[in-house]
Amino acid sequence: MEFTARQISELLSGTITGDPDVRVSRLSKIEEGVPGSLSFLANPKYTEFIYSTRASAVIVGSDFVPEQPVAATLIRVADAYASFAKLLEMYNQISRDKKGIEQPSYVSESASLGNNVYIGAFAYIGHNAIIGDKVKIYPGAYVGDNVTIGSGTTLFAGVKIYSDCSIGSECTLHAGVIIGADGFGFTPASGSYQKVAQIGNVIIEDHVEIGAGTTIDRATLGSTIIRKGVKLDNLIQIAHNVEIGENTVIAAQTGVAGSAKIGRNCMIGGQAGIVGHITVADGTKIAAQSGVGASITEKDQVVQGSPSFAISDYRRTYVVFKKLPDLDKKILELEKSLHELRQSVFPAKES
Repeated sequence: MEFTARQISELLSGTITGDPDVRVSRLSKIEEGVPGSLSFLANPKYTEFIYSTRASAVIVGSDFVPEQPVAATLIRVADAYASFAKLLEMYNQISRDKKGIEQPSYVSESASLGNNVYIGAFAYIGHNAIIGDKVKIYPGAYVGDNVTIGSGTTLFAGVKIYSDCSIGSECTLHAGVIIGADGFGFTPASGSYQKVAQIGNVIIEDHVEIGAGTTIDRATLGSTIIRKGVKLDNLIQIAHNVEIGENTVIAAQTGVAGSAKIGRNCMIGGQAGIVGHITVADGTKIAAQSGVGASITEKDQVVQGSPSFAISDYRRTYVVFKKLPDLDKKILELEKSLHELRQSVFPAKES
């Protein structure tokens, strides 16, 4: 794909300083620009690179004033970062614009496929599955019986969706995501563990993105629910009957135990652990590596630590914690001084 600076400028409602006919065919960071590439300058820390970059064109803010000659053509826009992000999204859409059914693949006769669907080689579409318009299912993906997938959703290579689960519209599931595996349900029985059948499902609403290798277990009864706009990073474990509220974001390697209810607009750092059967209020922020062992009932709290508590208290506690070696040394010195004082006041009797 090749575009002129003029075409890009018109797309972004910008203006041009330099050669409007210069052509670009790839995107690059400004410090790694090469001829034929398009870059951008949004962070002032990178200004020095605009004078040395080899990129053919650079998107800059409309108020940018160069202090040295710039070889690249400048495309001036109101917001350089937002404009470059818009181009990245368009590039993504073009590069992923696949259609048709590749062979070998299996699509059940009872499955329903929408318009402009892409199904990659070695994919499997089960009985009574409903696949919406413009859905893209990459090679090696598995869609079980009675699964519903909304329009515009993408399943990358190796995604597995077990039977009876529902995926909304405009969702993205990255490679290796597993939706609807059995929840971890066992009951003690005569010195061993008896499996409890997991007969619920997983419901994922619209505009959800799920990172590579993340797993979301089906409910024992009812549904595990991921609400609209949730963003999950790679390698996250969501257990059975969990509910995650709208627009909550969770970073990598976090684990959420069974039946926990997480509110809307929460932010959860990496490697956090949340025990089962608790509630986390809307707007809660949980710092990385925290362990949440009890419900958080007040909205918009920030917690840290394991077990977690209010971050302001955590920081005060941590100040003391860092001083413990010095405090221990002082205590030993005080004990020694006290012992010497006792010896001087109450000298040992001669035998």
